[in-house]
Amino acid sequence: MSGLTSAWYEQFVRPLLFALEPETAHHFALRALQFPGALAALRRFAPAPQPVTLFNLKFRNPLGLAAGFDKNGVAIPAWEALGFGFVEIGTVTAKPQPGNPKPRIFRYPSQRALINRLGFNNDGAEVVAERLRKLRRSSRAPSIPIGVNLGKSRVTPIEEAAADYLFSFRLLQPLADYIALNVSSPNTPGLRSLQEHAALVDLLRTITAENALLPERKPILLKIAPDLAEVEIREIMNACEEFGIAGIIATNTTLDHAAIAPDETGGLSGEPLRARATEVVKFLCDHTQLPVIGVGGICDAESAREKLDAGAQLLQLYTGYIYRGPGLLREILCA
Repeated sequence: MSGLTSAWYEQFVRPLLFALEPETAHHFALRALQFPGALAALRRFAPAPQPVTLFNLKFRNPLGLAAGFDKNGVAIPAWEALGFGFVEIGTVTAKPQPGNPKPRIFRYPSQRALINRLGFNNDGAEVVAERLRKLRRSSRAPSIPIGVNLGKSRVTPIEEAAADYLFSFRLLQPLADYIALNVSSPNTPGLRSLQEHAALVDLLRTITAENALLPERKPILLKIAPDLAEVEIREIMNACEEFGIAGIIATNTTLDHAAIAPDETGGLSGEPLRARATEVVKFLCDHTQLPVIGVGGICDAESAREKLDAGAQLLQLYTGYIYRGPGLLREILCA
């Protein structure tokens, strides 16, 4: 089975996908995962369960799909079938938006890396909420937790960011198992300024106050950038603790492209991010009791263990999964 899930993908499937332009390959893969009757075949890839409980949620295993892969939540049953312990869809914005001009995804195979400047292209909160509502009511409703990653609409002024997130939160909180607030993408102008203390406090106060009013409170997580100084991370931790945030996702993509040539504008993910993402995970785990989800540069069992040893309680995959395929889950969980 390991040959089917790992070497088979890398030798046969990945070359076919990589022969396509990156975004074309991405959409092709998402469409294939929605093909009728695909779920039974996909379940052959799934590793045995290794349950983890966190945020009062039961995860089938500690490996999740990071936000950005399935932005609109169109293939959630397939991710469960493939063996992920949880899925985070999005980033979803209050208003639908096309994102930045193409091309906007760039591969660096020798470094198992990507640069993207997608810019939160998504169907918008109302459409995604209706899609999730239908899925929850259907026979295909997943048993694994679904997180929804929220971001700011590009057209919304930064001073109105909290209200923009709140619109999406009200629609999607009842349908999500947890909500992640993305204040760290480098591809929406001004977004990372929401990590600054005053703006972050305003956002967290707004969202947590609304969460307390709803019939069922949901865990709220914050996704942060890897390009922060320690003093900035400390301020973020303090704000999260003050407002009862459930955990921190570390990290988003980086603006440090020193390892990449030729360069492109956007956020870098994959192996070049590995060391810095682990440093941030370790700093967080050394200085706060808040649970941390580690993400960034996880391409094999060793890099996954590195983040767990640094203190992460859950992990998320994206770029490593593109390069390694379904066998990566089994490789990590069976190591």
